[in-house]
Amino acid sequence: MKWQVVGTKKGTSCRVLEGGSGAPVVFFHGAGGLLQDNPFLDQLAQGYHVFAPEWPGYGESAGEELLEDMLDFTLHGWDLVEALGLKQPHLVGHSMGGMIAAEMACVAPHDLAKLVLVSPAGLWMDEHPVPDIFALLPYQIAEVLFHDPQQGQALLTGGADLSDMEALKEFYIGSQRRLSMAGKILFPIPNRRLSKRLYRLTAESLVLWGASDRLLVPAYAERWKTLIPQARVEVIGDAGHMLPYEQSDQLVRSVTGFLR
Repeated sequence: MKWQVVGTKKGTSCRVLEGGSGAPVVFFHGAGGLLQDNPFLDQLAQGYHVFAPEWPGYGESAGEELLEDMLDFTLHGWDLVEALGLKQPHLVGHSMGGMIAAEMACVAPHDLAKLVLVSPAGLWMDEHPVPDIFALLPYQIAEVLFHDPQQGQALLTGGADLSDMEALKEFYIGSQRRLSMAGKILFPIPNRRLSKRLYRLTAESLVLWGASDRLLVPAYAERWKTLIPQARVEVIGDAGHMLPYEQSDQLVRSVTGFLR
């Protein structure tokens, strides 16, 4: 897969990881951004033409000052699809990216093929409050996001030793820009009344969840099923919130089986 830079008519400039051939699939990453290695994208690109844009405020993408609220993020997603020249792509979104993909599918229900939501944010259940990721220390983030926190911390930090103060400083500096962008739609709680708009969603939908998700517990998967009665819901074992990275093989099998 290779990187390209795409400009939108709103003025944002986004880096997009692209590869493969076949039906177009657009993958929207979560609040932590794309990691150094994204094996599930490489696997998905073996059967589909995959586009994985970085949101403004992530990596080398720019124009974050132009996006202020949920509607801005949603329209930016469709602006990207247009800039890439795609017609009715499959949309796949993880966590924050799933929240945005669902909003996109509600705003323009006939402009996508199928929808895959992987541990999507966007709903709130008082009986299952979502931990405040903006207040967590690095080791706490891994414990919340991963089935295997030790492996998760290595993935999140690129293997850096966070007991070293310089490494810890670099980690925080790198995270600040990303999380300040994500905070526009996730802080103080990841609820922008998406549930009131899901009635507009008509695309065939798949919801995937990690059985060990401690950020958005699996009860949220059932809530999505209630709000999107036509959706398929699959809970995958030995995976937390970062399901795409912990069980990439199973994720790709589930996604490709659904998209066929």
